Parts: sequence; structure tokens; C-alpha cells
Amino acid sequence: MSTVFKPIAPTATVSDAGPSQGARAPSGGSEDTSVPSVGVMSDAGPSQGAKAPSGGSEDTSVPSVGVGIVLAEPRGFCAGVDRAIEIVERALHKFGRPIYVRHEIVHNTYVVSDLKAKGAIFIEDLSDVPPGATLVFSAHGVSRAVHEEARARGFKIFDATCPLVTKVHVEVAKLHKEGFEFIMIGHKGHPEVEGTMGQLDSGIHLVESVADVAKVQPSQTDKLAVVTQTTLSVDDAAEITAAIRSRFPKVREPKQQDICYATQNRQDAVKVMSPQVDIVIVVGSPTSSNSNRLREVARKLGTESYMVDSADELQAAWFEGRQRVGLTAGASAPDVLVQQVVERLRALGAVSVHTLQGTQETIKFPLPKGLKLANEQD
Repeated sequence: MSTVFKPIAPTATVSDAGPSQGARAPSGGSEDTSVPSVGVMSDAGPSQGAKAPSGGSEDTSVPSVGVGIVLAEPRGFCAGVDRAIEIVERALHKFGRPIYVRHEIVHNTYVVSDLKAKGAIFIEDLSDVPPGATLVFSAHGVSRAVHEEARARGFKIFDATCPLVTKVHVEVAKLHKEGFEFIMIGHKGHPEVEGTMGQLDSGIHLVESVADVAKVQPSQTDKLAVVTQTTLSVDDAAEITAAIRSRFPKVREPKQQDICYATQNRQDAVKVMSPQVDIVIVVGSPTSSNSNRLREVARKLGTESYMVDSADELQAAWFEGRQRVGLTAGASAPDVLVQQVVERLRALGAVSVHTLQGTQETIKFPLPKGLKLANEQD
């Protein structure tokens, strides 16, 4: 395979912090995150918590040590995705195949194909699930009607809804009892949006853009609250929220924003990385909202960006004359796909891999009851 990258001369100082550990954090595997020994190496260590690095005195710059790959941190699986996949795998282990899953457990082709091979059957209509079967709800959540139908049909149910999505559902139900109507910021047709809006029979209005805000006609404005899809662009959601606040000054906003910590952290990491690279590659499936948002964030910062479902989708022409390739992955994309992209880029001529310092994610969500395996103790 021909080399498309053009090498550049190394400099004398580098800063290389290894990848942070988190919920099913990238294992590294055969990944080479080292850089040539061309001078002093400093390691400030990743920050703690769910907030993105503030910049401050922390060195997030990329060393010029030859044509290379720059890995965003954090990237890939989040705690909610980890939990959802583990629920399906444990259900298969404990109850045997098949296990039925309503909708794709997470929006990633590789993950869904892997679980299918292990015995999971993905369905959209509960009528496709035989009586007495085990059913898992996807990480995106489901409507109240789907919950009720599943219970009525007598399935053994395990809910893999991300706890951060469940938090939004609980807030909607609580405020609805207090007489509130809602404006939901989200993408029409996305299963998370359908699940959240499906918590109520009426009184929840969807907006996808600032322009949509002018079209909303709530029955009253004294008790009006905003909720958002958890995987939106942080900046876009803030812009739409500002438009809602301008039109409805009394609107109630969440005490903590609904956009999840993992979505924000990955977007913030792309904001740090994008100005330092010539092109950004996002690993993620076309149906993944948070992966699409990462590509958009890079492009809005003026950096050419592409999203790929696998290394096979990389096109050599994208990298002609490029010196720095930024690489990240959506919250539903496994690290094995990132490693395959790294190997493909090496084959195209990349000579080093450098991981930027970033937020260390340590959140882990508990599993639902009934999935403890025989070898596990209370």
C-alpha cells in the first residue's frame, strides 16, 4: 500500500499522557501510544471527574515528532453503554439464547452484530417476542406504553436504559404531576426522544432548532420546563435553550443539564484536539447521535472531519499531504474499532500515536437485579 503521509521533522520536547481509565476504558491492546525519545517527556496526568479539562496550565499540545495519529481522551464506550452491553451478555449467560432486545442495544453496527452472534435477537415490535421470553430494553429508553405492554405480555424484563436517560424520565413524570408542560430539545425519530416524549400522553413539545422555538404553542406558560436529549451538541442545545428562555422567560431549566457527562467530555476533547490536527476521524455508526455530533464539532472549528463505521471505510485520498490525524470514537463505539483504524493509518504511513491528556471517567452504573451470575457472591 502506498504511503500518503508526508513526514515532517521532529522537535525536541514532547508531552504524552497515557489514556485515562474509565468504564470499560480502552485497553490499549496492541496500541502504541509512545513517541520517539527526542527530548524531555512530561506527564501531568489526567484530571478527575466528569468535567472537561479547563486548559489552565495543563499541556494538551501535540508534539511534532513525525507524521502521527492524535487520540482524543476520553473516547469510546461510556458507563451507560458498558452497562447496557453487560446486561445483554449476562442475560445470555444466565438464561441462555435467545435473548430479545427491543431496538439496537446501542447504536453501533459492530456491537449489535457481536451480540447477534452470541444469541441476541433485536426487534422493534413486542409481538415478535414469544410468551415467557426474556426481553431487554435498549440504552435509549422506551415509552410508558412499551413498558406497560411488555409487562402485560408477561416477559422477563431487564431495563438497560441509561440511568441518565431514566433521570430525565423521572423528572418529566414528577413535574407533570405538578402541572408542567415541556419543551424537549432533540432529534425527531430518535428512540431516546420517542421514549422521553412517550412518558406523557400530551403536553410535551419537540424542537430541533432555534427556528422551531417560535412554532411551539403550549397551552400555558406559567409552568413550562425544558428537557433535552442526552446526546446532543452541547453548543447547539445551549443556543436553542437561550431561544426558549427568550420567548418564555419563566421556563424552568434542569438543575443540571440533561446532556450526559460522556457526551460533553467527548465533545470537549474534540474541541481541544481539532485545532492541533489537519483532519479528524470519528469512529461511530451513522445512527449514533453522539458520534455525529463529534464530527459536527470538529467541522464547526474548521477541521475537516469524517465518520467511519470501520477501518474499511477510510479513504486514502482523505490523508494526502496530512501531517496530523485526530482520532476519536463515539460513546457506543468499542476500542477494537479504534485500534483497527490506527493500524490502517499506520499502513498508510503514520509513524506515531499520541494520546492527549483529558478527563478521567470513573463513573460506573449498577446493574439491575436478577443478573447476578452463579459464581458471584452477595
